[in-house]
Amino acid sequence: MHKLWVLVAVQATVAAASLVVEIVAGRMLAPYVGMSLYTWTSVIAVVLAGFSAGHWIGGRLAEWPADRALRANGWAMIAAAVTTAGAVFLLRGVAGPVITVLEDPVAAIVALTMLVFFLPSFFAGIPAPILSQIAVQRNPSQSGRALGSMFAAGAWGAIIGTLAAGFIFISWLGSVGTLTFVTVVYVAVAIYSFLAANGARGWPVQGAVAAVLPLALAAAALWRPDPCTRESDYFCIRVVDISPSEAEPVRLMVLDHLVHGISDGLDPSAMLTPHGMMQDGLSRMRMEGRDAWDGFIIGGGTYTVPRAWVEMGEPVQVTVAEVDPMVTEVAAESFWFDPDSVRVVHADARIVLNREETTYDVILGDAFTDIAAPPHLITREFFELAASRLNPDGAFLMTIIDHMDRLDVLASLTVTAREVFPEVEIWADPSHDVSLARRVFLMVAGETRSPVSEIRHDGPEPRRAVRVAEASLQQIIETRRAIVLTDDFAPIDRLLGTGG
Repeated sequence: MHKLWVLVAVQATVAAASLVVEIVAGRMLAPYVGMSLYTWTSVIAVVLAGFSAGHWIGGRLAEWPADRALRANGWAMIAAAVTTAGAVFLLRGVAGPVITVLEDPVAAIVALTMLVFFLPSFFAGIPAPILSQIAVQRNPSQSGRALGSMFAAGAWGAIIGTLAAGFIFISWLGSVGTLTFVTVVYVAVAIYSFLAANGARGWPVQGAVAAVLPLALAAAALWRPDPCTRESDYFCIRVVDISPSEAEPVRLMVLDHLVHGISDGLDPSAMLTPHGMMQDGLSRMRMEGRDAWDGFIIGGGTYTVPRAWVEMGEPVQVTVAEVDPMVTEVAAESFWFDPDSVRVVHADARIVLNREETTYDVILGDAFTDIAAPPHLITREFFELAASRLNPDGAFLMTIIDHMDRLDVLASLTVTAREVFPEVEIWADPSHDVSLARRVFLMVAGETRSPVSEIRHDGPEPRRAVRVAEASLQQIIETRRAIVLTDDFAPIDRLLGTGG
């Protein structure tokens, strides 16, 4: 049972399974700490650290006689299965305390990733040197080829696991289902290792008994309530009912860990968030007096704004670019949005604007990954593309989230937009709670200034928005780290910093 092709297949299988866990790790962390550069950096670093430590231990075990090393490999795979299946429970148990104790979000991300995903990677790293050593011992006349085959198997397994996780497993099974599949794979490798160890009396039985624990954990994880209402290729989507009563339905949509919209089931004109109010009110203010206008919205979310425009009779034709079809499905199912009322394109907004030469009166940017807009949608080159798709005296609007103690993002987006648009304004809700470190702004850019410096929005929660004075805006730019963002350099995560 030590034929080279068998060892190669086992090595590739373990490598594939371990990379599946790495991809799933980012998705599982997203509802708690978001999906940012810091999240993926932490995941990759922790997983590599686990592999490294596992390889070192595995190298020491590889010096044992082959049968004894294979038995150790079997127990390592049982441990990998247990820690992989248990990751679901561990993450949900420690996420709250870790985030509460560690106020720095980057520290919380690193600590949470280490606690939950180091051990699965560590145990998955043990087989490689053991199997490679056995391959060399069984093929002494072709030791170089045997070793090369094992290294190649690890690399190809990693590639296959990455592609399978992204394009197959998470889409079809979800994060928990994918971890369950990996657990079964690890148990199968463990059983192979016990059976392949010659003279291992009793070990296959003990291994089979030990396999009951990870399989039971995996089964329990499948039955445990999922934090996601729906899990798409892009997000953990949660629908949260915050209705004051059954007769007054109100729901909010959470993508990963960020609220992306709130909708009122009875009143489509109700804008229950400051950014929704500004998106709706400032767009209609800029289009006031027009018999008809065209709008292009980047990011669907709850589709609250296009729903309001259509149902309140605005003379507008709306196109929405939403990259995630499931977001649109959930909006239709739970947020009273009629997908036939607007044109929805399920693609990246920049791709849509590039491939279509349609022009618009309003382009509204409201796409976010975590609290940062996608880097390719905030650069000078993208603003130039957006400007080329605006009709004369059209307006480009974009939601901006920043920390009040920094404002580096606000400053940088302003100077970047000024490279393209003659007039760039920043609007804000003056009723913002000063105790909140994070604040939402709306940028309005175009050929002309807005005719007013304040708007009011009536509704269940009357709100108003004011234009930030030019002198105040200039002071922010001069005192912050304002840089022009380009396709070559758009460090949005660094500009947001660790203000969480």
